[in-house]
Amino acid sequence: MGIDRCVVREEVKENIEYEHLRQELPYDDVESLLELIVDVLSSTASTIRIGGEVLPVDAVRRRFRQLDSEHIKYIIDSMSQTTTKINNIRAYLLTALYNAPITIGPYYSAAVRHDFG
Repeated sequence: MGIDRCVVREEVKENIEYEHLRQELPYDDVESLLELIVDVLSSTASTIRIGGEVLPVDAVRRRFRQLDSEHIKYIIDSMSQTTTKINNIRAYLLTALYNAPITIGPYYSAAVRHDFG
């Protein structure tokens, strides 16, 4: 049974509030992250490499289905602050997307502590 990429793409667009993000953030950044999410959710592989580890695709899909507009903003914001050279941008972004649901809270908490002491 094949996965319909168009259906998956529309579901992801709704989950991440795509139209709103396109108005707020650079189009290419939003579109690239959308396509990476669709790639993972549509993958027919049994495993996916994330952060150097080979993980079951179902576990990665569960995490990717948690992504919303705040996670996308967080990743794009984090990328804009990155000054180191990224050799494999696809792998870097897949890892960032996978980790976003569990790192967004501590990231913003640390930023608030930094700003307000």
